[in-house]
Formats: sequence, structure tokens, C-alpha cells
Amino acid sequence: MAAAPAPAPQAQCHADGAKFAVGEPASAQLETAARVRAGAESVRILKPNQVVTLEFNGGRLNLVVDARNRVTAVRCG
Repeated sequence: MAAAPAPAPQAQCHADGAKFAVGEPASAQLETAARVRAGAESVRILKPNQVVTLEFNGGRLNLVVDARNRVTAVRCG
């Protein structure tokens, strides 16, 4: 019996690449640019007081926004 193929390596997020987004208004274009520059597989916007799942995903970029929809922080997970 042949061994199952190894899973494809998951993209690894590097938040430093997305720091340019801090202070900018969140938009679809900003999400895409930040995701690409961070090398992330996916991106999500985290709004104030929003309930979010806490599972760690090393390939996901989180853009934290304030009440004015401006990015205040970027982090992976």
C-alpha cells in the first residue's frame, strides 16, 4: 500500500509585511494588498467588540480596525 501524499505546505503569514496598512481605511483593495505583502493565505477584518473564533491559523492575516474603519493593528493568527 502506498503512503498518502504529504499535505501541501500552508502559507505562513508575516505581519511585518502588512504594517503599511496601519492608519489606512479598510477596503477590499487594502485587504488584498496586505494579504499579499504578508504572504498570508487569507485575511479577516476584526471590528471593535466583534466576536471571533480563537483558533490559531498561521496562514491568516488579521486587520484590526477601529470604529472609523481604520486599521489600528495587524497580526497573524
